Amino acid sequence: MAKETDKALGKNFTGFVTVKGAREHNLKNIDLTIPRDAMVVFTGVSGSGKSSLAFGTLYAEAQRRYLESVSPYARRLFHQMAVPEVDSIDGLPPAVALQQQRGTPTTRSSVGSVTTLSNLVRMLYSRAGDYPPGQSIIYAEAFSPNTAEGACPVCHGLGRIYDVTEKSMVPDDSLTIRERAIAAWPTAWGGQNQRDILVTLGIDVDKPWRELPKKERDWILFTDEQPVVPVYPGYTPEQTQRALKRKEEPNYMGTFSSARRHVFHTFANTNSPLMKKRVMQYMLSTDCPNCKGKRLRPESLSVKFAGYDITELSRLPLKRLATILQPYASGTNTIHKKQEAEHPEQTIVAQRIASDLVARIKVLLDLGLGYLSLERSTPTLSPGELQRLRLATQLHSHLFGVVYVLDEPSAGLHPSDTLALLTALEGLKKAGNSLFIVEHNLDVIRHADWLVDVGPDAGQKGGEILYSGPPENLHQVQNSKTAAYLSGTAAIHEQKPRTPTGWLKLSGVTRNNLNNLDAEFPLGVFTTVTGVSGSGKSSLVSQVLVELVAQHLGHDIPAEEDEGEELERVILPESGGQITAGMETIKRLVRVDQKPIGRTPRSNLATYTGLFDNVRKLFAATPMARARKYDAGRFSFNVAKGRCENCQGEGFVMVELLFLPSVYAPCPVCQGARYNAKTLEVTYRDKNVADVLDMTVDAASEFFDEEPNLQRALTVLREVGLGYLRLGQPATELSGGEAQRIKLATELQKAQRGNSLYILDEPTTGLHPADVEKLLVQLDNLVEAGNTVIVVEHTMRVVAASDWVIDIGPGAGEEGGKIVAAGTPAQVARSKQSKTAPFLKKALNSNL
Repeated sequence: MAKETDKALGKNFTGFVTVKGAREHNLKNIDLTIPRDAMVVFTGVSGSGKSSLAFGTLYAEAQRRYLESVSPYARRLFHQMAVPEVDSIDGLPPAVALQQQRGTPTTRSSVGSVTTLSNLVRMLYSRAGDYPPGQSIIYAEAFSPNTAEGACPVCHGLGRIYDVTEKSMVPDDSLTIRERAIAAWPTAWGGQNQRDILVTLGIDVDKPWRELPKKERDWILFTDEQPVVPVYPGYTPEQTQRALKRKEEPNYMGTFSSARRHVFHTFANTNSPLMKKRVMQYMLSTDCPNCKGKRLRPESLSVKFAGYDITELSRLPLKRLATILQPYASGTNTIHKKQEAEHPEQTIVAQRIASDLVARIKVLLDLGLGYLSLERSTPTLSPGELQRLRLATQLHSHLFGVVYVLDEPSAGLHPSDTLALLTALEGLKKAGNSLFIVEHNLDVIRHADWLVDVGPDAGQKGGEILYSGPPENLHQVQNSKTAAYLSGTAAIHEQKPRTPTGWLKLSGVTRNNLNNLDAEFPLGVFTTVTGVSGSGKSSLVSQVLVELVAQHLGHDIPAEEDEGEELERVILPESGGQITAGMETIKRLVRVDQKPIGRTPRSNLATYTGLFDNVRKLFAATPMARARKYDAGRFSFNVAKGRCENCQGEGFVMVELLFLPSVYAPCPVCQGARYNAKTLEVTYRDKNVADVLDMTVDAASEFFDEEPNLQRALTVLREVGLGYLRLGQPATELSGGEAQRIKLATELQKAQRGNSLYILDEPTTGLHPADVEKLLVQLDNLVEAGNTVIVVEHTMRVVAASDWVIDIGPGAGEEGGKIVAAGTPAQVARSKQSKTAPFLKKALNSNL
């Protein structure tokens, strides 16, 4: 078959991968033959089964085969995927997966560590750095803040120190101690205990805090002493003093703990995230006075290269770093020429390491990442940036004969950067590798050697191979949603630009590469913010604008993800800037991001949208439930009375197989239903609650056709293209794009009051062009209801359909941070300075 396929196509493929009987997730027992040593792109609507085929089947099987050749002990170190449901796969080489994932939540992970460039830079400083006179050579480890040899002894390599002050712990000094002036103390009995101890110690707890002597205040807040004294709860200060004189038997002996001691002790020892969060609000962070925020010990910072210490060098954009290192790499640096006579070995080392660094950095520059610095921490990177960093590492590894499985490598890329990505991917292919890419970007799809279109629709209506062959023949496939967009015949979402109802004005904005920027956002319309990757779009919109509006409305600034070591989280710089006009009509801020809707399988679409509350009420209202006195809580798999006790409502049990991947088997008691037998006896229209959770949104919409409370939520979920998801699908199985659309649907189902500001960051990530159209309809509905929508976006179809465009640039990093053009899509498309203009012009002219 391979020879016939090869001959028919007239292409010289070196071989084929043949899949038989793939049934992973929604794949319908499919057979497929695709070429090796080629760029194969898997496309289809969101949820059609592309990832199940590329990652869940092909990559999972390649990993399983590779791990069989590895020692059982080493296997335990790998994150092993589940064994795929497939009859056979022939001709499959070893595979490397480069998936979309968020960065590690700790600041100790950085661009330098992900790309391993930091290791080379440390070696450069250790072996070829300029040491102060008399200082002996130190090893490379001593240039890392993550080692005992390198970390600043004061801040332990964090660059910041954390302390408490009187102001942070006593926010209102007009209150008395009895009125809880010391906010940092516990709120319940613990705080009362400390106040009773102070009464025993003779301190006036009814005098305003500010009127107490400073010495007394300092002792209460900062002492390390822990006196143990008799406590008489409920006594007045006078009664307490009398009881002490009479040596009356106390209720108990209490141990005093200063406010600072309580804060630090709780932070270091509590297992409760809530307690940790509570005491953190009293802790202030400042740059470490010893290392000035550079995280290293003084001996390490005293070594210079090209006039920079290692932290200064690591903070430069990669583009600048390459320029500095180039003369050393080529041996044309004059300073080192002079040193060559004295230290010839140092010059050789400098040249070798510098040339390797320059070569590796060049790959990053080619991928449009020259604006990043080595010290940039991974939590601040987008999933697309992180994937391209990993891709750069692979490009430099010179492997061949490998299958690279990529998940939307164009995500977060401006159209002008896509060309560089395609060049990089071509380089991997020419080196003798195969590329299997899940992708929605039409430029990448057009560039494919081979196209696999999965569909026709999502979920149960997908999972079939509609087409497998060269891209140019896809137009012959009648039921392909991709074909119309690839051929340019799909209708564009047309919208005559609306007139703004006012302007939200920001002035003096300073953050990352934005420097004293003034910006104006139109109100009552749909605005897209564009610009090359790293130009400053997210800094302006997702950070500064969100923070300033939240502050103005008195909202809490939406917190970053609660994971990772608290002290190691990224400390965002204070925003310079203020809102000067336009807040009169904004009553509410809604930020719809791509962060997960939950971190455990217990969180799902039904619970997040609130839809499940209504389902449980329906079950509780059935005659059987009423007769048994079951309330709505009985139908929650998180509550003891309703859930299956064997699996604690998880629906599965984990079988630990030591050296093999752990197997998750359906619970033998409830067969995966999550509920106990008694709860499952209750039915609504012949379905129990587990059956309902197993329904897709589409199926549930038909089933609950007479329930208006459920129909609103289900209709909106279908309108944003999520009809294929199961109601009980765990949050852990959802992509970032799906999570974002669930959040959007949750907002859309609320009664629209208008006057809200919606901010979305790249909502088209993971969306097929057909699903982008559905999204645009919803965003338009929000605007028509009297709201303002601002979207950071790279997809030109969306930009062309917006009312107003703000283009930031002209370049990335130091070369960006300015508003290059602003106006209607047609006006911005005519801009000579904008890198977005030519692509927007093409979209407006060709309906693409």
